[in-house]
Amino acid sequence: MAQKPGIPKGTRDFDSQQIAKRNYIIQTIKSQFEKFGFAPIETPSFENLSTLMGKYGEEGDRLIFKILNSGDFLKKADSTLLKQKESKKLTRQIADKALRYDLTVPFARYVVQHQNELVFPFKRYQIQPVWRADRPQKGRFREFFQCDADVVGSQSLWQDVEFALLYDAVFDSLKVPVTIKINNRKILTGLSELLEESDKFTDFVVALDKLDKIGREGVIAEMQLKGISQNSIDKIYPIFDINGNNIEKITQLKNLLKTSETGQKGLEELQFVLESIKETGLKSAQIEFDITLARGLNYYTGSIYEVSATGIQMGSIGGGGRYDDLTGIFGLKNMSGIGISFGLDRIYLVMEELELLKEVNLAKPKILFINFGKKEALYSLKAVQKLRDNGISAELYPDKAKMKKQMSYAHKRQIPYVAMAGTNEMEKAVFTLKNMNTGEQNEIDFDSLTKLLKN
Repeated sequence: MAQKPGIPKGTRDFDSQQIAKRNYIIQTIKSQFEKFGFAPIETPSFENLSTLMGKYGEEGDRLIFKILNSGDFLKKADSTLLKQKESKKLTRQIADKALRYDLTVPFARYVVQHQNELVFPFKRYQIQPVWRADRPQKGRFREFFQCDADVVGSQSLWQDVEFALLYDAVFDSLKVPVTIKINNRKILTGLSELLEESDKFTDFVVALDKLDKIGREGVIAEMQLKGISQNSIDKIYPIFDINGNNIEKITQLKNLLKTSETGQKGLEELQFVLESIKETGLKSAQIEFDITLARGLNYYTGSIYEVSATGIQMGSIGGGGRYDDLTGIFGLKNMSGIGISFGLDRIYLVMEELELLKEVNLAKPKILFINFGKKEALYSLKAVQKLRDNGISAELYPDKAKMKKQMSYAHKRQIPYVAMAGTNEMEKAVFTLKNMNTGEQNEIDFDSLTKLLKN
């Protein structure tokens, strides 16, 4: 007996109803992107390995899906490394391409490659799948969609404000209650300066970013494990006790970071963004300054965001931030940018849990024509074509099957009307129309049928 086929862990099949719901979310996000002035682009599903590696930190590099070179990929591999099983050193000898890890680095590559064709500031949105060799769990997949919006070519903090407003507009449209957490990487840099261990910045922010998952003691233990001294930890320990509203938190940090020019600059930027958002007003989202928010990606330099659904046990459903020199990694210096991402798959799961997708209906025909035989089918198919020309979705059952089977098909697909035409109907140029919801049926000519279905 043949083995039942399956799919790789961390990937999924989607049925028609799921696709309809996903498309509803995508169209809502896309609509808001375009209202805010973003235009779409697309990039390849895989990039050169050199484009991606080294852009996400050590952990990110590990999660990149590498693509083996075509043909005999081991032909040029170093035999000594093969014997020693030095997989990291071998990687670049046997793979020169990789599936994209996110949409931001490919976007930076796109900007540099097409810089002479673009108008700056350049605002783009991109809705495509990405791949990560992560451990699959609830809300975390190896293949998933990202919905990104970015602006490059402007250092204005008004863009930082706009992205918070964009998050608010999208989730208000989807009726998902959210909290937008915000921080500034310059503040984290200022805190790391207190450590007096400049080489430990990444270890510090990665550990701090896990506070909501592993707690204060867990963060401290991880910092110690990474070689951060207890003396340094004592200097930044007050951050664990910072509380109050957003402005009160900033005030407390101004005193802690009084010796750090970078930290003070971050606090100044954050205060401007928060006060501007307050003046502008949000539709439904809550915004919260979270000093522990770090986001692990190395390229963020200013404002950083993370969005979570209120009252739902789920990871972040959106995130992003400012990157002052992301394109510099590809040779284009001083091109500041900022961008955010929406996690389509997690948003879907949140909306399912909140029962917000019940009203999303699968696209289906408004009417099914019963097939009684060759002549009758041709008569009906002509009507189907005319209805389609009038913008009405219609379908002819393909086989001359038993009436019960054809009616069952219409019922299971929730098609509201069924049209029948035999010899008598054909002679009178009419159809017998059945309302599948009420069971009522009567004769109707084509013009009346068209008018009914349009309404």
